[in-house]
Amino acid sequence: MKLKDKIAIVTGAASGIGRALCERFVQEGAAGIAAVDINEEGALAVATATGGVGFGADVSNEADIVRVVEEAEQRFGRIDVFVSNAGIGVRDPSHVASASNEDWQRIWGINVMAHIYAARAVLPKMIAQGSGYLLNTASAAGLLSQIGSAPYSVTKHAAVGFAESLSIAHHDQGIRVSLLCPQAVRTGMTAGGDGGVAGLDGMLETDDVCNAVIAAMDEERFLILPHPQVLTYMQRKTADYDRWLGGMRRLRDKMRQRAS
Repeated sequence: MKLKDKIAIVTGAASGIGRALCERFVQEGAAGIAAVDINEEGALAVATATGGVGFGADVSNEADIVRVVEEAEQRFGRIDVFVSNAGIGVRDPSHVASASNEDWQRIWGINVMAHIYAARAVLPKMIAQGSGYLLNTASAAGLLSQIGSAPYSVTKHAAVGFAESLSIAHHDQGIRVSLLCPQAVRTGMTAGGDGGVAGLDGMLETDDVCNAVIAAMDEERFLILPHPQVLTYMQRKTADYDRWLGGMRRLRDKMRQRAS
C-alpha cells in the first residue's frame, strides 16, 4: 500500500515511534492523520504539527477506541490504515511470576487487547470496502523473549499471534497486516540507557524504524524487522529450541554480571 491520499489512525502517537510514523506518513502524502495517545496534550501537539486531529484515549478501554474510530470517520470519511502502536513494559520484581495481578492486567490490556479492540472497530468497514491496512507494533521480544520481563515477553508473543491470525483470516478480503518487531529504539522508553539486552545489536533511531515500515507497507510484507539480526535469532530458535534456551540463559548471566 502506498500512503498517498490515505487516512491513518496512529496510537501511542505523542512520542517515539508513534510520533515519527505520523510525521513520516504525512511526508508520504497521507491525506489525514488521527494521532491518539493517553497523553492528550501530546496527541494534540502531533495533530497540529501534521495537520491532523488529536485524541486523548486509553487504548486498553474499548469504548475509547470505538470513539476515536467513529470521530475519525466523521472527520475524514473513512479509515485506510490503523497503526496499533501503543505499548508499555513491566519488569519482573523477582521471579518471572512475581509481577502483581494489576501489572499483568494493565500490560495485557495495552499490549494485547488494544490490538483486538482496534481490529474489532475497523475491520467491518474495511472488509466491506475491500481494503484496509493494520500495522501492529509488537517487539522482537514477541518472536524471541525478554530477559527480565515475563509480562512484556508474554504479551508481545500474544500480539504476534493475533497479528498472524488477522493476516490468515482476512488477507483474501483485501486486508493487509504488518507486524513491527524492533529491538531497542531511541525513545522515551529507553531514555538515559543503552536499551539493556535489547540494545546489544545497537539502538536505532525512530527514522530507521520509519524507513523499515514504509518499505514493508510498499511491499505489503507481514514481518518488519528494523534489526535484521532478529531473523537469524528466530532461525536459531526454531532450529534447536533447547540450544537457543541455553544461549538465552548465558545471555541472562552476562547481563547480570554487567549490571553488577
